[in-house]
Amino acid sequence: MSSSLPESGGSTLPSPTTVDRDPLAPAPVLAVVFDLGNVLIEWDAYAAISTAVGDERARAFLADETFDFHAWNMQQDAGRAWEDAEADAIARHPHYREEILAYREHFEASLVGPIEGTVAILRELHAAGTPLFALTNWSHELFPVALARFDFLQLFEDIVISGEEGIAKPDPEIFEVLAERVEHIGDLEETIFIDDRLDNVQAAVLAGMDAVQFTSPSDLRADLLFRGLSVKAI
Repeated sequence: MSSSLPESGGSTLPSPTTVDRDPLAPAPVLAVVFDLGNVLIEWDAYAAISTAVGDERARAFLADETFDFHAWNMQQDAGRAWEDAEADAIARHPHYREEILAYREHFEASLVGPIEGTVAILRELHAAGTPLFALTNWSHELFPVALARFDFLQLFEDIVISGEEGIAKPDPEIFEVLAERVEHIGDLEETIFIDDRLDNVQAAVLAGMDAVQFTSPSDLRADLLFRGLSVKAI
């Protein structure tokens, strides 16, 4: 069956390929990808280390650039075994032996608690049927501690854990892993990524994602509302 077009001079119908859409409006989002640490879960290494060695020693250890705790910890996030990491660090910094061992031993204390405002957003998205994923820099040996403690992690369809993949953000390769995990939903270009670190946000953008830097639950809620996602306007 076919229909004829109106003759010249009559009213015309818009082309089916013409969409009356604000060119500045964001593209539709098919899935939301969350970072975990300091987005959904407050993380503070000091809380774990100070449990064993006290406030003063923990602060001095974390501030010591010759050790560089965060760079050291990132290697475990990228898959290095904790036993190997601790042995190597103690060999190089024997005076920090207790501090080095304290972090893993008291790791649960570093998970200060859920960031309730973000968890509320996560639950609203889940209730609306939005596909949810997580991409986190986390040691595969320590991630089970979080799984056992935070029930909202079960709301994710899939969680890409850097320690399991042997690569960590902001390396572009981990976004290739993410692309494989979400391909049944759509392309990375059809997802939005939320992370507290600017370097990770920039890496996500280079991978083709829409991405926002997390600063607060209220700002995140506004960002998601602007993109047409099903969260409450508060």
